[in-house]
Amino acid sequence: MYLAVDIGGTKTLIALFSKRGRVIRRIKFKTAQGYKTFTAELIENLKQFSRYKIFSIIVAIPGIVQKNYSVKLGNRNWDEIDLLTPIKNLFSCPIFFENDANLATLYEGFRLPGRTIFLTFSTGIGGGIVEKNRILPESNSFEPGHIKYSYNDELKEWEDIAAASALENYYHVDYATNLRKKTELMDIAKRIYLGLPDIVKEYHPDTIVLGGPLGKIFRLYIKYLPNDLKVKYRKPRRPTESVIYGCYIYAKQKERE
Repeated sequence: MYLAVDIGGTKTLIALFSKRGRVIRRIKFKTAQGYKTFTAELIENLKQFSRYKIFSIIVAIPGIVQKNYSVKLGNRNWDEIDLLTPIKNLFSCPIFFENDANLATLYEGFRLPGRTIFLTFSTGIGGGIVEKNRILPESNSFEPGHIKYSYNDELKEWEDIAAASALENYYHVDYATNLRKKTELMDIAKRIYLGLPDIVKEYHPDTIVLGGPLGKIFRLYIKYLPNDLKVKYRKPRRPTESVIYGCYIYAKQKERE
């Protein structure tokens, strides 16, 4: 079996996969603010899987994996932390760390022809780039959400314009998925489109998958999104679980290497 660990900004999900890719068991818990508390809770929850025969463990992090396998989480004001050692104390199998956006992209672009870019419109705008079922090196420096654009006579970063959190603040709603009026959907499409021409020009994707919370209402706004970039737009296969399924694919790939 394979163990996937998705460390999110608010929740951490642990999923146990069968050899054929079926989720056997899952545990979700709140991601603590302090790294000592988080590490202790992570290990305590991982202990529940120690009785299974695990071939490998993939840990998805919202940040950067350092060369010494310590991790720096982009959504926490933590120093580099060592998650490898405490996990190795529980399991004797190979343990791999990878960026969560890369893993989500690996799943969403798996078996699609050509080059695929996955964009997640959530708290910010992140994503990755895959081709021939492999994460491309360019994916590690792919940060489209920080490019600035002018919108409503203001110059802002793209994620401050089009991320789900930005839309929630602008429309004063709890969830961006509640935006269903035609004017709202047209506005969403306009905000999303702002950054797409630059992405297409620089990376030449064949397909762009629009994920995150906005991926859940893809079919509502896609009719208002201009299709002049000669690229296919797709909704995500699993809007909320792309990362853990990407962990499984990554584990199988590592097994064959």
